[in-house]
Amino acid sequence: MLKLIKWNSLHLRINRQILFPASSLVFSNSTVSAAKLDSHEPTVITTSISPNDPNPSDPVRDIVADLKNLGFRRFIGENYIRDFDDLRLNESQVDRIFDCLRTESPDVAVQLFHWLRNVYGFKHSRYSSFVVSHVLAGKKRFEELRFVLEQMLQEEGSDSAPSLCELLLNSFRDWGSNSEVCDMLAFVYSRSEMVHDALFVLAKMKDLNLKVSIQTYNSLLYNLRYTDIVWDLYHEIKVNATPQSVYTTSILIDGLCQQSRVQNAVLFLQETAGEEFGPSVVSFNTIMSRCCKLGFTEAAKALVCMMLKYGLHPDAYSYNILIHGLCVAGSMEEALEFTNDMQKHGVKPDTLTYHILAKGFHLLGQMTGAWEIIQKMLVKGLNPDLVTYTALICGHCQIGNIEEGLRLREEMLSQGIPLNAISYSVLLSCLCKSGQVDEALRLFNEMETAGLNADLVTYSILIHGLCKQEKVQKAIQLYDEMCSKRIYPNSFTHSAILLGMSENEMMSEARMYFDALTMGDLTQDIILYNIMIDGYVKFGNIGEALQLYNQLIEKRITPSIVTFNSLIYGLCKNGKVAEARRWLLENIMLHGLEPSTVTYTILMNAYCEEGNMHCLFELLEEMRAKAIGPSHITYTVVIKGLCKQWKLQEAIRLLEDMYAEGLTPDQITYNTIIQCFCKAKDIKTAFQLHEEMLLHKLEPTPVTYNILINGLCLYGDLKDADNLLFSLQKSDISLTKVAYTTIIKAHCVKGDVDKAVVYFRHMVEKGFEISIRDYSSVINRLCKRCLISEAKSFFCMMLSDGYRPDQHICEVICNAFHQGGDISSMFELAVGMIKSGLVPDKFMRK
Repeated sequence: MLKLIKWNSLHLRINRQILFPASSLVFSNSTVSAAKLDSHEPTVITTSISPNDPNPSDPVRDIVADLKNLGFRRFIGENYIRDFDDLRLNESQVDRIFDCLRTESPDVAVQLFHWLRNVYGFKHSRYSSFVVSHVLAGKKRFEELRFVLEQMLQEEGSDSAPSLCELLLNSFRDWGSNSEVCDMLAFVYSRSEMVHDALFVLAKMKDLNLKVSIQTYNSLLYNLRYTDIVWDLYHEIKVNATPQSVYTTSILIDGLCQQSRVQNAVLFLQETAGEEFGPSVVSFNTIMSRCCKLGFTEAAKALVCMMLKYGLHPDAYSYNILIHGLCVAGSMEEALEFTNDMQKHGVKPDTLTYHILAKGFHLLGQMTGAWEIIQKMLVKGLNPDLVTYTALICGHCQIGNIEEGLRLREEMLSQGIPLNAISYSVLLSCLCKSGQVDEALRLFNEMETAGLNADLVTYSILIHGLCKQEKVQKAIQLYDEMCSKRIYPNSFTHSAILLGMSENEMMSEARMYFDALTMGDLTQDIILYNIMIDGYVKFGNIGEALQLYNQLIEKRITPSIVTFNSLIYGLCKNGKVAEARRWLLENIMLHGLEPSTVTYTILMNAYCEEGNMHCLFELLEEMRAKAIGPSHITYTVVIKGLCKQWKLQEAIRLLEDMYAEGLTPDQITYNTIIQCFCKAKDIKTAFQLHEEMLLHKLEPTPVTYNILINGLCLYGDLKDADNLLFSLQKSDISLTKVAYTTIIKAHCVKGDVDKAVVYFRHMVEKGFEISIRDYSSVINRLCKRCLISEAKSFFCMMLSDGYRPDQHICEVICNAFHQGGDISSMFELAVGMIKSGLVPDKFMRK
């Protein structure tokens, strides 16, 4: 039934200079009512029937007559509308109006239909909608027909096909355009994803031998392409000899490909060869795309040959699919070859082609190749877009080349290409990882100035970076800012704050923050517990760590192997190795966890420190029995244990075993064994191990050279130590202060003060922080060797360098002067000490 709708008055000009509202046509639930002209009451459109007409009870005839005679525009816009009180039109009369107009004035019927709906929001009956649909079908106005039926189905909804079909078959069976209306109805049902309704209409059309268009079939094929019903429909198309379109085959092939039935897709393609709408470039592209996604690049290349065999020419999309597949597979040379082949066949590489190639080089970490592709783009007159630049920035940042990433950002901005949130996030992450947090914050401000809203990821990156740089207060400030913007932190953000606090010895603040979190909905987050337990362990508070472990057990939170690794480390650090091993055997197994390589390595290192090699090797065998592979750190611990027992040849053999098992020793491994050989006075083997490091492209650390220089100074030739240090300085190899203090100490012991002074000056020039203790150390050694004049010279150098002596160093040199009989120098120094407030009482008594 039709709903009463009131509308605001839109007044129209009439001959008698009386204003009637154009919105006066109002339909009630069962009728169209006429009301008197009133600002609050609805009125109706009337006809030109005279007030004195003896039979005004059925106005349909007059309305239809006026519409035919005047035309639609004059009927609604001029003085042919008069007011009749109590005039009412029921639904059947409205339907009769359209029924009369559809044969005599079909265009007026359509205009009136749309006018009533669009201006008054009038809901037409099913019958009226179908009448107008047949008018539109008869005039081949199929777009309007589709629109009318779409509006009707929006109101009717799903499962309405049976009742609508019944109306069509009962009231419109003999209408000439019924076939087109039924077909469009099925099409609209399919387009609206009411597939069961569409199939119902199709079944009724089949019973009446009505023709179904290929557009309707294609729409249903598309919706059903992942089901077996699709083949029943396709068989129906073949049986009915319905002319197929270029999309029919493509839809079926897409369905097969989406189900990864690539072989079936190829067979179907071959079966349709020779038909009017057989294999197309689109169909081949679909199969090629699926092959590449499944990693079958060879099959994709074969499809290009098949395409050419059928007389089809690959387009840019075809080549881009294949080039992308080869890039993902890492076959960049082949991808470049197909790019050249593309150009030979007259298909120009587009921006997407170059973007795919650039991304391929980026995936392999070959940023030089990616940049060359960009240069080719520029030569071809194609400018890199945001996607290309973003891929390049990501690539450079992934390999740690932040400078190039920032240069690309500058290039983008100079070309008027604004960065997106992804580009900024990648740059921020790389800057934070490289410790350039201040630059990251500047870039963050630029991002916000550019109108890009920072999200949770962006804030989390910065908070994590600030915490790593010990700028916890700034991180908390950013955290508060994020929350004020209703960006709610996740586990990663909370972890960053907690980690930052714990690593910066702010355990009390970390505990307060942690307690606040665990009172909320994050109580199940084992990561937060692990951070806190690890923090307590590192600062030696194993009691608090165990208390937190008991808390999470009470809350029935499942601990992870990381939880146990931290606790085992803490127990070992406190000398409770036996208790730590019980945890390994009991608690870990109790929670259904398996000890990891890290778990065993922590325990083995504890046994190594105790010198308990029996238990160490016992654990190593247990690891192998459980198929838990040792890491290079595990082997380093074992090597350290062997070195402690002076089993140097066994340590060498274990080093060889590491390479045999595919494990690469690190600098700590080599430093451990080199130091042991130096202590054993086997300097030759120590240097052979150093050469082996270089052979394996393992860069020695400053600690490596400290060990070697110390070995030469203690157990070798001091000249060799001088030569090594000179060679390292010449090669601009980074050294620590220890290397210089070691060789200075050796020359002082030998009595070669001039060399000691030279190295001391080198140490100062290198920018190392020099303290009074460095001078004191040299003076002490010179005094012990009774090199008084040399000690005095070094003392004077210290004074000239602006370092004020402390009481200890003054007492040492005063005592040396006294023992050497240089009383005048002793009293001179004593006077200076008194003036400085350093009173040498015992020397004044001597």
